[in-house]
Amino acid sequence: MSWPKTASKSRTAGLVLAVVGHVALGLPVSAAELVMLEQPGCPWCARFNEEIAPGYSKSEEGEQAPLRRVDITEPIPQDLQHLTIERFTPTFILMDDGREIDRLRGYPGDEFFYALIGEMLEALPPQIEEASDVRSNE
Repeated sequence: MSWPKTASKSRTAGLVLAVVGHVALGLPVSAAELVMLEQPGCPWCARFNEEIAPGYSKSEEGEQAPLRRVDITEPIPQDLQHLTIERFTPTFILMDDGREIDRLRGYPGDEFFYALIGEMLEALPPQIEEASDVRSNE
């Protein structure tokens, strides 16, 4: 779904206000991401790139947990060094605020990927949608 520029800015502003409100109230803010461990020459990574990657960021799952790619043949980013890095690729690791929630080893194909990621996302704390949600909880 394509958002008009004004709606996108409005939603972003609402989310920023919600995050600020949650921080001020001492409530948790979810910072989820889906880390994809990949490597050059991986045929299943290539298949994921063809079948899922083009639309993932526009999906509900992609909005809830944006995709972050990590090439395991390169140095691992500092903030992910606490993870067990597997040689089997792709491996998808659902992270929330720097901690691992769940992982999916391998690419199960386009028919099962979103269902499995959806199950993983159910383990996340509730997402902040709008600033009005914060005000209604006061």
